[in-house]
Amino acid sequence: MPDVVEEKHIRLDIGCGTNKRKDGEWIGVDTIDFPDVDVVSDALTYLKTLEDNSVEEMFASHFLEHLNGEDRVLFMNEAWRVLQDKAKFTIVCPHWSHERAYGDPTHKWPPVNSWTFYYMNKGWRDVNAPHCGYTCDFDFGVAGSFDPNDSYVANRNIETKMIFMSRNINVTTDIIATLNKKAAVI
Repeated sequence: MPDVVEEKHIRLDIGCGTNKRKDGEWIGVDTIDFPDVDVVSDALTYLKTLEDNSVEEMFASHFLEHLNGEDRVLFMNEAWRVLQDKAKFTIVCPHWSHERAYGDPTHKWPPVNSWTFYYMNKGWRDVNAPHCGYTCDFDFGVAGSFDPNDSYVANRNIETKMIFMSRNINVTTDIIATLNKKAAVI
């Protein structure tokens, strides 16, 4: 009888810093050797070492805004390559309309916004932006987080908060995108 090969469940926390998502279950990747970091490397270089369809899930909190536009394209294309079909990739970034998106001198242009994720969807991109360099294909949903101490927003319903997210500055603290890898069409 052949040996049973144990399936690997690779979950990556990209740019984990000092707050790795889940001990033991997640591999923390960061360029700085903080205590919770398992792999000290820039994310793109590390992803290039992984096999196609080898990652079950990815998470990146306050990472994507540190890449310039060209590096975001390269990173997202590699993330799509290594993720398994239908795998989830959660991205959290400072919302473009909040001052914290611009306060950190290590954040790169352009700021991340809801439209950023349309470019990562092949169907939308084929019609609207075939020039942009992405080869990945993700379905996505976008939400926002709000400061619970901000009395202007705290007690509003979700519909009002979503309107605020697109029309007011300094209301939405983070943009939260949930991407799901669409399988490659061969």
